[in-house]
Amino acid sequence: MALTLKTSRKEQRALKVLSPFELKDNLIHLAKDTALISTATMLNAGRGNPNWVATEPREAFFLLGRFALGECRRIRDDKILAGMPARQGIAQRFELFLDLNRTEPGVDFLRGVLSYGVEKKGFDRDAWIHELTDSIIGDNYPVPDRMLLHVEDIVHDYLIKEMCDGRPPKGSFDLFAVEGGTAAMCYIFDSLMQNGLLKKGDSVALFLPTFTPYIEICHLERFSFNVVGIHGDAVGKDGAHTWHYTDAQLEQLADPKIKMVAVVNPSNPPSVALSAHELKRIVDIVKHKNPNLMVVTDDVYGTFVPNFRSLMAELPHNTICVYSFSKNFGCTGWRLGVIGVHEDNIYDRMIAELPEAFQKQLDKRYGPLTLEPRKISFIDRMVADSRCVALNHTAGLSLPQQVQMCFFALTHLLDEADAYKRLTVEICHRRRDLLWKGLDIPTPPADPLRAWYYVELDIMVWAEYKYGAEFVAYLTKNYEPVDFLFRIAEQSSIVLMDGGGFGGPPWSVRVSLANLNDEDYAQIGNCMRKAAEEYVEAWRTGVTLTPKGKS
Repeated sequence: MALTLKTSRKEQRALKVLSPFELKDNLIHLAKDTALISTATMLNAGRGNPNWVATEPREAFFLLGRFALGECRRIRDDKILAGMPARQGIAQRFELFLDLNRTEPGVDFLRGVLSYGVEKKGFDRDAWIHELTDSIIGDNYPVPDRMLLHVEDIVHDYLIKEMCDGRPPKGSFDLFAVEGGTAAMCYIFDSLMQNGLLKKGDSVALFLPTFTPYIEICHLERFSFNVVGIHGDAVGKDGAHTWHYTDAQLEQLADPKIKMVAVVNPSNPPSVALSAHELKRIVDIVKHKNPNLMVVTDDVYGTFVPNFRSLMAELPHNTICVYSFSKNFGCTGWRLGVIGVHEDNIYDRMIAELPEAFQKQLDKRYGPLTLEPRKISFIDRMVADSRCVALNHTAGLSLPQQVQMCFFALTHLLDEADAYKRLTVEICHRRRDLLWKGLDIPTPPADPLRAWYYVELDIMVWAEYKYGAEFVAYLTKNYEPVDFLFRIAEQSSIVLMDGGGFGGPPWSVRVSLANLNDEDYAQIGNCMRKAAEEYVEAWRTGVTLTPKGKS
């Protein structure tokens, strides 16, 4: 059912079953319709795709492509057909290429790439440059299929710096390069089921609010999980949500019936990172009460929080890390993500302890890959499962994508001053301040745990704080929570997202601070304030507003 300018309250109520992403698409149509008959410009603050891009790693990528084609033509040049890059002496030729193109964008970055690999990591010069050169051409299958050797080492350094605050646990993580964070989710859930670590109907916990697909996947018929919500129910002295988790909520993880927990950290949409206290409580609960708890942490927004510390650093043996490069580097279209599993993990141990009858089923599943299928690690099973096992020989993220991922990682590793990271953080903070200015409320106090990539605003908290319980009762009785979204879309051509669909409070809305121009956020805040004031005026005059936009 598409939204129109005549959507009734009954129809609004029916639309609550939609994912907030699908509801957003309907709101976009409504906002566009309004824009067509007014002077308004549609502003879509619903999606988290940032409106910035990292330039240096892209300049380096395209310049490396020129070098790589030259290397192909060295081997064979039939004008419209060339050979494959040769390894011997390629690093020396690469340096000569950089000298000859010293004024080209990307040269300095590529010099840093060579230097980091050789001097910092001890890579063989030719092996390092040949891996990048051959991969950017994309003339071979990914080998190893899980992730290129040198690229994995570089991305590992990035995760240690940005997800572990440079203070990693003992040991290392095995990485699997995947097609963005969404592919990571699919692969993880699938392999946990395929290997008997999760079963249909099992109890799993979700930290809420959360990225909606985590909720939706759990309720698919194939999984039908019993979902236990770990709610960010802590509030501040002013009654506003802090979006942190009380000890009582976290204590639910102690129940051994809960097999897995998924947490987005920093959260989506509140954009708040777990505190040191919350991390310690989770670690204590797992170690002493639920040692086999499988933890999936999605840390895509981690770089927006200073000194961010992931559960992969605090609870490495239980944790599967999901990281997407999309938000930090403005590369959602590249589909770049990685799954990380510690070399010493509970997954391999639990698979080894499965009943013999089920082990034999797994032997049959993975037997075509090796004569000793029981020695295949969980993360390598994930790689095989990503291609239905039978196509394992063609598994793996495309090689040009892996090169770009490597260059994105090196953006932070080469930038000792963190200039790029500080700039992305400053953008989000500036837009937050403009949004608050439009809302005509004081800017919130500094909070080092808030990423400010999104804002989740609960209209009911505002209603209670400003006008009391009587006004709250009026809103609840007379309007659907999505009415506010409709009102904004129809009046101002502004698209926001339903926070309730993320497992948050029903009257909350998500505003992305990443995808519009700075000055748009003052306008969004102003329009939100005016729409909210319409409810106040109607309440004071004893009338009920017609659900937007019933004529």
